[in-house]
Amino acid sequence: MKSSKPHLREIALVRITILFREADAIFVQDPRLATTYVKIARRIAMKVNLRIPKPLKRKYCKHCYTYLKPGKNCRIRIRNKMVVYTCFNCKKYMRFLIRKS
Repeated sequence: MKSSKPHLREIALVRITILFREADAIFVQDPRLATTYVKIARRIAMKVNLRIPKPLKRKYCKHCYTYLKPGKNCRIRIRNKMVVYTCFNCKKYMRFLIRKS
């Protein structure tokens, strides 16, 4: 059973990527369905103990798990060497440090 674990993580990563792509496409018609896709993706990641990739992590609110679309349901600002995402759904914010590359 241990040898199949990396295989399960690869499958989970593909499914998570597909769910986020579908959430992005469906957001205009049904934002609640996009949020449902995010919750399913999180459950898949937790099931196989997999971290969601950094670019996808910034696409949902860490407090209410709503799919975020800049200008529609979130605000993005740069402040004190940080990127600040403000969710309009739960009125909370997430801060990400800007690193020099």
